[in-house]
Amino acid sequence: MSKKTAKKKSARRPSAKKIGFVGVGRMGANMARHLKDLNYNVTAVYDVYRPVAEELAEEIGATAYTKLADVTANADIIFTVVTNDAAMKKIFLGKKDSLLTDAAGTTFINCATLSPEIQKTVATAAKRRKASSIEACMASSISHARTGQLYLMVGADDDVFKKNKKLLEDISINLRHIGKIGKAAEVKALVNMVMNINTAGLAEGLGLAKALGHDLNMICEVFSQTGANSRVLETDAEDMIDRDHECWFSASHAAKDSGIAGGLARSKKLNLPLNAATKAQYDRMVELGIGELDKSGVAELTFPNRTGTKKKTARKRKTAAKKKTAAKKAASRKK
Repeated sequence: MSKKTAKKKSARRPSAKKIGFVGVGRMGANMARHLKDLNYNVTAVYDVYRPVAEELAEEIGATAYTKLADVTANADIIFTVVTNDAAMKKIFLGKKDSLLTDAAGTTFINCATLSPEIQKTVATAAKRRKASSIEACMASSISHARTGQLYLMVGADDDVFKKNKKLLEDISINLRHIGKIGKAAEVKALVNMVMNINTAGLAEGLGLAKALGHDLNMICEVFSQTGANSRVLETDAEDMIDRDHECWFSASHAAKDSGIAGGLARSKKLNLPLNAATKAQYDRMVELGIGELDKSGVAELTFPNRTGTKKKTARKRKTAAKKKTAAKKAASRKK
C-alpha cells in the first residue's frame, strides 16, 4: 500500500486512543512528533535517558514517566523503539518494572530491529496478559519518521493488524503485512544484511579506487551506469568520499543487525561468509571507538590514510619494532 503525498494535520482526532512511546531517540521522538502533528493523543513518553523524554514531553504536551508501568497505565497503544534484544527484554520482562503490568487491552507496536525470537517471546508474554502485539519493522531513516513516510514490514495476527491499520498507515508511505509475529523481523534482518554488505562493498571499491589514484566522482558515475550501481551508491558514496558520517544509521546498529542475520543463518545451518566479513568490519568500527558514526563510516577502514588504515599501519610498525628488538636481544645473548 502506498501514499503519494505526506499526511496533513487533521482538525479532529483520528482516534480517541491514548498513545505512548518507549524509546524516544531519533526515530521514536520523530514518530511521536508526527503523530502529534496529525492530532493523535500522544500522552506518555519514556526513555532510559530522562532528559530526552522530558524535553520531548514538554514539546508535544505529553507526560514523561519514570516507570514503564505508568506508561501502560496512561496509554492504550504503546510504540517501542529500543536498541536491542536485551533492552526489549528489560522493558517487557523486567521483574521490578514492566510494560506488561496491568496491560490487559493494551496494544504494543514494536518498531526496533530485533531478533524474531525476542519478538515472539514478547508477543507470547503480552498475550498471557490479554494484550496485543505488532512488530512494525522500519526500513527508513529519521526524516521519514518525522514526515510519516516510513517503509513498514509488519508481523501480526490478521485481526490485530486490521484493527490498527489506520494508525500504521498514518506513520508510513508503504505498509506490508508480512505474516505472523517474527516473520517481519526475519525480512528486516535480510534487508539490513544486504544493505550492510552493499555498504561495505562500496567502501572497499571507493577505497581501492582512491589508492589507485582515480577521480572518485568519475568512479561513482561509472558505477551508476554499470553492475556496480546500488541504492547505497546514491545514499552513501558522497559521504564516504567527503568523510561526512553524520549518523542516520549507526555502525553499531549495522553490526547488531548483521549479527541477527548471522544467527538466523546458523539456525538453518547456512554459511554466509559475506555477512560474517561485513559484521567483522562494523565490529571493528565499534572497537576503534567510531561505532556511533553512520554506517558510511566503514569507509574509514578502507580508504588510504584514514582512521582504521592508519591504526593498522601503526600496529604493523609496532609489531615490526618489537620483532627487531627481540632479534637484537637474542643476538646479544648468543655473543
